[in-house]
Amino acid sequence: MDERTFFYKLGKLLYGIDGAYDKYGKNCRVGSPNLLWILYALNDGEEHSQKQICGDWAIPRSTANTIIKDLEGKKLVELSQIKGERRELLVSLTPSGKEFADGILSDLYRREKEIYSELENPEGLLSALRELTAKMQKIAAKGEQK
Repeated sequence: MDERTFFYKLGKLLYGIDGAYDKYGKNCRVGSPNLLWILYALNDGEEHSQKQICGDWAIPRSTANTIIKDLEGKKLVELSQIKGERRELLVSLTPSGKEFADGILSDLYRREKEIYSELENPEGLLSALRELTAKMQKIAAKGEQK
């Protein structure tokens, strides 16, 4: 296999996985796939800044802001100031937000667990993807310099 075929097949596989999550979100009536990813990110029990969520999950900042403001209006997330930062806020689920996220994600987590148990080398797969991601991000950075 040559490099073009590899990256073509890789792209199809990655978008296939992303598409499966999108379809899952639609079937759960989440609506926006980005909402599913934001809930997924926030439901780990940690605090996250909007900037961190956007960077980690490749969600446009304006999209994330719209979703987070909507969740805040529904009292599902709360925003708090980060010490020393004027413009960046921490985003965390409220208790009702945690309940909402768990209601959507618990079945997804169960299904992921089933798939994970069938993988031969999940750590190796993550390691290879992490390495590939780092290399691809260098390419993206060079593209920005032109």
